[in-house]
Amino acid sequence: MIDCISFHQALSAAGLGLYAGVPDSLLKEICACITDQSPEGAHIIAANEGAAVALASGSYLATGKPGMVYMQNSGYGNTVNPLLSLADPKVYSIPMLLMIGWRGEPGIKDEPQHVKQGEVTLELLDVMGIPYEILPTETESAIQTMNQLVAQAMERHGPVAMIVRKNTFEKYESKSSQEKTWDLTLRRERAIGIILEEIDAQVAIVSTTGMASREIFEYRASRRQGHHRDFLTVGSMGHCSQIAMGVAVSNKGQHVCCIDGDGAVIMHMGSLAITGQYRGGNLLHIILNNGKHDSVGGQPTVGFEIDIPAIALACGYEDAVSVTSEQEIRDAVKKASSSGQLTLIEIRVLPGARSDLGRPSTTPIQNRDAFMSHLQD
Repeated sequence: MIDCISFHQALSAAGLGLYAGVPDSLLKEICACITDQSPEGAHIIAANEGAAVALASGSYLATGKPGMVYMQNSGYGNTVNPLLSLADPKVYSIPMLLMIGWRGEPGIKDEPQHVKQGEVTLELLDVMGIPYEILPTETESAIQTMNQLVAQAMERHGPVAMIVRKNTFEKYESKSSQEKTWDLTLRRERAIGIILEEIDAQVAIVSTTGMASREIFEYRASRRQGHHRDFLTVGSMGHCSQIAMGVAVSNKGQHVCCIDGDGAVIMHMGSLAITGQYRGGNLLHIILNNGKHDSVGGQPTVGFEIDIPAIALACGYEDAVSVTSEQEIRDAVKKASSSGQLTLIEIRVLPGARSDLGRPSTTPIQNRDAFMSHLQD
């Protein structure tokens, strides 16, 4: 396995400037090292992967140094437009090094949302004409491969990629201090339980990818309630609010509750402006904000540094509040459920999840079919 500190030192020696990206569980060790070891301002956790490509492009324009953009392969789709219409040698010709975590690698068991993406990861790079190498798992060989790719990026004046398999990097103990939790007392799982206790049994739930959907599934299973009311968005991070709006606008007799996350909202924040124009009276948007990318290693978001309710109100939501306690959650959900107004509730919670948290035992197709039957009934 690759020693993170040695690899980061080699990245710096190779002349890389800005590091930018979206966290991935396969890259969490090297990303923690980059956070600790990079100079101030040299590492930015971006809103989405396409924005990270743009950040690296701007840094190159300012310094002449290529940037490194890291991502999970599931986020590769967000980069297609800026890679082809901005960084490509036929356009602005901007060199950069992509580091892509290979979730769903063929032959390696993974979650269902990663299977297709894993199958086509290398093919997509071929189609886009981006040279790549699979990163070796031995430190010296990995450094040599990285250096060759950086040289190739500078020679072709365009992006190149290194593909990272599972268990490529050694464990790294982060030295970064913990972010403020603003005297919070509830964890996300408990907040979800309170929401589901207060929401009417017939309300359709659309939940964001990651831990939240897993916790909803376990809540239902522990109470033998069935899973037909819940659409558990296992992929497409940042899009569950528009899935929920699509359900609400197409079936105005059905009340819908979107249970979202801070990282997902920030990734595609423009969706708030679209949802904010909806006046169907049957949509409630709840954001569980723990200031972390909890599902992929606990890297920070800017969730605690921004005023999400104020943003929602500016985007057209009729009501928006921020709550932290159990009673505040119950009161806010009750009010929103009876108001007939488009409402956003931000619930600030502690980061972290149970180590024994399970995963849905149903397939995405089974989830889809049960949810559609619930909507039709």
